[in-house]
Amino acid sequence: MAASTHWIATGVAQAMLERGGNAFDAVVAGGFALHLVEPHLNGPGGDLVGIFATADAPVTPRVLMGQGPAPAGATIEHFRSEGLDLVPGAGGLAAAIPGAVDAWLLLLRDHGRMPLADVLSPTIEYARTGVPLSASAAATLGRVAGLFRDHWPSSAELWLPDGAMPADGDVVRYHAYARLLEGLVDAAAPAADRAVAIDAARAFWAETVGREAAAFLATPHRHSDGADHAAVIRASDVTAFRASFEEAVTVRFRGRTVAKAGVWTQGPALLEALAVLDGLPDEKLDPSRPEGAHTIVETLKLALADRDAFFGDGVDASVLLTPPYVSARRDQIGAEASRAWRPGAPAGVRGFHPPLVIGDQTDEDDSLGVGEPTVAPTGQTRGDTCHIDVVDRWGNIVAVTPSGGWLQSSPTIPALGFCLGTRLQMTWLDGAAPSALRPGARPRTTLTPTLVLTDDSAMAIGTPGGDQQDQWQLPALLRMLVGGYTPQQAIDAPALHTTAFIDSFWPRTWTPAGVVVERRIGVDVIDGLRARGHDVAVSGDWSLGRLCAVGVDRRTGRLWAAANPRGMLGYAAGR
Repeated sequence: MAASTHWIATGVAQAMLERGGNAFDAVVAGGFALHLVEPHLNGPGGDLVGIFATADAPVTPRVLMGQGPAPAGATIEHFRSEGLDLVPGAGGLAAAIPGAVDAWLLLLRDHGRMPLADVLSPTIEYARTGVPLSASAAATLGRVAGLFRDHWPSSAELWLPDGAMPADGDVVRYHAYARLLEGLVDAAAPAADRAVAIDAARAFWAETVGREAAAFLATPHRHSDGADHAAVIRASDVTAFRASFEEAVTVRFRGRTVAKAGVWTQGPALLEALAVLDGLPDEKLDPSRPEGAHTIVETLKLALADRDAFFGDGVDASVLLTPPYVSARRDQIGAEASRAWRPGAPAGVRGFHPPLVIGDQTDEDDSLGVGEPTVAPTGQTRGDTCHIDVVDRWGNIVAVTPSGGWLQSSPTIPALGFCLGTRLQMTWLDGAAPSALRPGARPRTTLTPTLVLTDDSAMAIGTPGGDQQDQWQLPALLRMLVGGYTPQQAIDAPALHTTAFIDSFWPRTWTPAGVVVERRIGVDVIDGLRARGHDVAVSGDWSLGRLCAVGVDRRTGRLWAAANPRGMLGYAAGR
């Protein structure tokens, strides 16, 4: 079974399964296809976080680390010398080392079984013959067309052919990217050993991307702050990077093991929220009731405050998941909405306190819908991502959230046919922050797929949505694990999230007591939240989240998959 945020990626993944590939062959093939079909939500120059369990070790979750660190030249001093207080939200100066493609290839090498040429062949063919542009991608291009024409001519050449604005359904071709992928296949071809062949492709990728990106982005170009800056990334930064596997971080919730990546992501915030909620009665965990919605929102606010105060690459934040700390945080959930930013103080330690800059939230808010971009004409973007899950008949299961390298991130590099990402905008230009900008350190990413495991079952789940990713997963998980919903029912159910956190994306604002809900959550919940002091913004009926999931019951061998109806692009398939 395969499920993803775009039907073509799901179809490509399912094709690998039909040809005898396993879940890892399928997810890699689908992941490369996502570069073409959701180019405003991820790209080859971006990053990813994956989590998986193999049929041989079904209760041992592992993390696929595809988040590149800051380049050697990305220092706080340099950014300050450029007149910056924050890392810009668009432009090459905000680029971390691209990590997604190396991570896909590592996963394929160590856990797949098919040749590289077979796995890449669907994407190469689609890149040559074209894929239809989605309505959301067309809308993104409409917002940044002026930036492309005036300041990023290489992007205009790719995305605005002959100066014309592409429309929903127009066929887009990616000839430069097709040539690059064919180069990977050619680099792998001489080696008889499959692992050696894939490593040769990884080396070719790093050398080519590093050389071309460093040369092109060294020329100053427009950033989201309105000024021109040169990027600091160098070829040696890219060739030195390698993706890796890591141990997962876990908690127990209602008899199940929930697994996430570490505090270089926001994943442990979901674990903290689940640990807090695990000590409460079921009726307080129901998002369709006013008291449940309130409890969930207040719990998320506490966990996300801890995220921003304590999370960062190389930090030991394990104390945040210990029973005494979790119990103390549970006691802080009051009957009324808190309007304060409230990180804890584990063992008396006060964490980082970033500046609290108030953002805007209206009573009628459709701008944050379906995990799609909120894109400014400057290229500033919040929360662009996609997601793919695969489970196979042997019981291998994997969830991957690829992101970054959005078409609006930075100027298209002509020789590559894509741009680099802007993940460094999640770092602070303050050395006291656990997520401070530091050469060689990974920015604390929002990418956060999830595994839920028992001795007899496994579920993979995730969604796009930036800071909302874990927030949209939490109600769905509660509905499944506590409320008895089927996965599809849980994904279809009305969603909500808080905005009372420090935004991970430039310009890093927060909205005290802010909550966004889908209108169909009902008047009782909306009025109940407002009566408890929440500032509620009402979004469209089907506008929040793009969850998808797959699972396996190992006792029966039954597989399942579920996909999101919001946006009409997600799809689940299997047989």
